[in-house]
Amino acid sequence: MKKPIVLLCLIFPMGMFAQEVKIAYVNTQEVFTAMPEVSTVESQLADMNQKYEAEFKKMQEEYQKKYADFTSQQDSLTENIKLRRMQELEDLRTRIQNFVPVAQEDMQKKGQELYAPIQKKMQDAIKAVGDEKGYAYILNPEILLYKGASSIDATPFVKAKLGLK
Repeated sequence: MKKPIVLLCLIFPMGMFAQEVKIAYVNTQEVFTAMPEVSTVESQLADMNQKYEAEFKKMQEEYQKKYADFTSQQDSLTENIKLRRMQELEDLRTRIQNFVPVAQEDMQKKGQELYAPIQKKMQDAIKAVGDEKGYAYILNPEILLYKGASSIDATPFVKAKLGLK
């Protein structure tokens, strides 16, 4: 009596391991770039970038004009006015130097803010496909070390879930 119980205890866990674990992969880059929201975000960021570039150019032109005026008039200016204008030029140059990193940081924050809902939507679709198809894991092919012939590409399922072609 003890032998069949021991045998069942040994065989039962093996049966659990014998179950098929379904693993799929999704090309998230392909899905992400196919989403129409991405082009909208890219155009918003391009518009924002153009505004920053226009402002930067305007600041540079202002600096160049003030510098040209200063150099052409510096011999006729009093020492006090000369020092004040030199300080104005230095302040303007500092503003220009500070403008670039601030603009880059703003662009990065805005990009993260605009892309976050799109990424969440894609992640939700991947999770829904995983639940529907019974996948234990869904991987990104960029990190796969080996993809066998029987591997499952879930990219079309995720695209369909998102209504993409």
